[in-house]
Amino acid sequence: MSVRKLFLLPGDGIGKETMAEVRKFIAAMNEKFNAGFETEEGLVGGSAYDAHGAAISEEDMEKAQAADAVLFGAVGGPKWDSVPYDVRPEAGLLRLRKDLALFANLRPAICYPALANASSLKQEIVEGLDILIVRELTGGVYFGSPKEIIDLGNGQKRGIDTQVYDTFEIERISAVAFELARTRNNKVCSMEKRNVMKSGVLWNEVVTATHKARYSDVQLDHMLADAGGMQLVRWPKQFDVIVTDNLFGDMLSDIASMLTGSLGMLPSASLGAPDPKTGKRKAMYEPVHGSAPDIAGQGIANPIAMIASFAMCLRYSFNMIKEADTLEKAIANVLDQGIRTGDIMAEGARQVGTTEMGDAILAEFLKLSA
Repeated sequence: MSVRKLFLLPGDGIGKETMAEVRKFIAAMNEKFNAGFETEEGLVGGSAYDAHGAAISEEDMEKAQAADAVLFGAVGGPKWDSVPYDVRPEAGLLRLRKDLALFANLRPAICYPALANASSLKQEIVEGLDILIVRELTGGVYFGSPKEIIDLGNGQKRGIDTQVYDTFEIERISAVAFELARTRNNKVCSMEKRNVMKSGVLWNEVVTATHKARYSDVQLDHMLADAGGMQLVRWPKQFDVIVTDNLFGDMLSDIASMLTGSLGMLPSASLGAPDPKTGKRKAMYEPVHGSAPDIAGQGIANPIAMIASFAMCLRYSFNMIKEADTLEKAIANVLDQGIRTGDIMAEGARQVGTTEMGDAILAEFLKLSA
């Protein structure tokens, strides 16, 4: 039996509650299917700062490096608003992405049929929606240098963030988007701001050249990122795969999340490059939602995004395609049964808490796996 090493980082707020539901699936798969998962658990974000004075400890970074995959909950909350910038909770997440070289962030936006009326958009706009946003994750304005606040005197300050991209960064993320498009509907839309940003001009040029050299069989369109945001809420089903930079990917994927009815529904995968010797990728899986401190500890958080992130882990890190498909089908079936957490509640449905939703999906998963 092969050993599959998972490193769990629940983090803060509802991250702890939703991760608890994923632990049930790991335990059940080990017991029922001899899956061979081995888990360790660490601290990240505010909880790590409280324990170590850092957003993630060196020991936990070593464990993340050694794992086959990292499962990440959420970080942050008002408690840590005043901590120094370099040890703020989000710094732990950024360090994981950077040190593990997780350059490709995959954020699917799928509108389950049972939730078509839960979106803030009209049902016909979102019903059947299935798009994938491929976001560059380790470059751009979040990591560019200089990044600082300068005191200009006379009560004036200047905040500086630098948008930087090199050719190879754009080539590799666009290649991921084209490869994934080949497994879907063979369409890619690249989004940037070439009309006002030099990095956008380069982005457009490199994506176009990569397409011409290696992926001419895939349909490629270009769109300015602000227009893309508008089109996502106007007619999102025009898109299949969207590829974009770190900053715009952050914003556009949050827009896409609301098309599905709730931030609590969206998983994500962050992948590194394949190892030349083993072919394995460093990988981290996390829900798109944050730590939601306003509802933390109440047992009402939606665990579906965390559970669906585990399904992505099964698919991309362990090639457990059948199991991933079954888990995603279990989520859809439970929603079809009218079981809802409060964020996706609808008239006539049965409202449940975090634990009950996790239990319902696990029971359906085991039923479908029998």
